[in-house]
Amino acid sequence: MKHVKRAAWYLLLIAGAAVMVYPLLWLVGATFRTNAELFSSAGIFPLEPVTEGWRGAFAAYGGQIDLLRALLNTYQFVIPKVMLTLISVTLTAYGFSRFEFKGKRVLTAFLFATLFLPQTVLYVPQFVLFNRLGWVDSPQYLPLIVPAALAGDTVLVVMLMQFIRGIPKSYDEAAALDGCNSLQTLWYVLVPMLRPVLVSVGVLQLLWSVNDYMGPLLYVKTPPRYPVSVYVKLSMDADSGFAWNRVLAVCCIAMLPQIILYFAAQRFTTPEAGGLKE
Repeated sequence: MKHVKRAAWYLLLIAGAAVMVYPLLWLVGATFRTNAELFSSAGIFPLEPVTEGWRGAFAAYGGQIDLLRALLNTYQFVIPKVMLTLISVTLTAYGFSRFEFKGKRVLTAFLFATLFLPQTVLYVPQFVLFNRLGWVDSPQYLPLIVPAALAGDTVLVVMLMQFIRGIPKSYDEAAALDGCNSLQTLWYVLVPMLRPVLVSVGVLQLLWSVNDYMGPLLYVKTPPRYPVSVYVKLSMDADSGFAWNRVLAVCCIAMLPQIILYFAAQRFTTPEAGGLKE
């Protein structure tokens, strides 16, 4: 009976995995189809494979930008944004979780209240602010990077706060007895324990930043500096009709670094990776 239950669970997991993986496999197969076949069949494998989509994926649109340039532009601001997010979010969560200060309850309430604030209501005031600062179309992508240094993603702060609160304060007290100050306690004691959640924070920020369309659309005005999220839209040529195999090939290439990073980060997101083994 035990083996039957285990087999049933495995079959259920395999069926669920097949449902989740099918769209990705279909996406790859669709890059080798013509438009006519693309909308007439839902299978994974193309009946008459073509390679025009992959050849067209690397074409330069308007002679100013191509896919490789768009990828470089993307990670030019994504990598600093992820690093600044890790630093600012860790310091903010550490302060709210471990220290008592005047007005803490009010500030914590405001912090949690921002979780319910839609991002769409912030676009206009943020654009006005960055425009007055002269940051719109900045070659350094300042409007996209600087908010990360101020712990602008509240959900990541709250997530990290909950993990820090789960670590006994006796670790901090032991570090203080050994002569560590607050920052040394954070760096040498808490950060190693928080490594799984910090990796998760970094991966989430990277995925959000790479997939962000509205931010670059508002603040990047020079075509050679467009990131890949805007480039995908450019690859849709409305004048001559969409070559969907080309558009999907661009999407596949744009997704590849994120997929590789996701699987590479798996080994760092277990409790054992953070030194929390029993």
